[in-house]
Amino acid sequence: MRKPTAYDNLLAHLEKLPGIGKRSAERIAFHLLRQPESDTLGLADAVRAFRENLKVCSVTGHVSESDPCSIVTDESRDHSTILVVEQPSDVIAMEQTGAYTGSYHVLMGRLAPMEAMGPGDLNIDKLLGRVEAGQAGTSPAITEVILGTNPTLEGDGTALYLAEKLQAMGVKVTRLARGLPTGSNLQNVSKAVLSDAVQGRVSEF
Repeated sequence: MRKPTAYDNLLAHLEKLPGIGKRSAERIAFHLLRQPESDTLGLADAVRAFRENLKVCSVTGHVSESDPCSIVTDESRDHSTILVVEQPSDVIAMEQTGAYTGSYHVLMGRLAPMEAMGPGDLNIDKLLGRVEAGQAGTSPAITEVILGTNPTLEGDGTALYLAEKLQAMGVKVTRLARGLPTGSNLQNVSKAVLSDAVQGRVSEF
């Protein structure tokens, strides 16, 4: 069997990206070929630096260049409150509003049976562990967990699953107010809508 050429090797790696098929991979490859060499190599360097320098915080699950991340080490934040979101991009979107000053927990997805995404595929055990550690006195006590999953069918199902687990542990559970449009993602709505959602969160469960 012949050894893959540089072109075939690039296509094989591009096709591993979500939403990228063979045709899309070919378009990207030829686009990179047409760009100045400095731009293409700059992209390669950026990807390498991203992989080598970014870490996943062992506490919040957020991406950062340090572990624990700056959210954990910031003493001015309210570490008794945790806002649970689906992706790191949701943390960034929320931070841009300036409306929330507590801690976060990133699930790295949502429950999606049709995509074979179950509880074991998400960062749920660490969330429950944070609450347990707070109750045991080995970390800051958690007085409230705000469920900030996206207002979609899968996001609602994830929130319901988490609410049942957390309420059984005796912690207060709230959810971002329904000022968020159904079917939207946190990173795609305005700062004002996100701010109103935080301020108007309700005890739904």
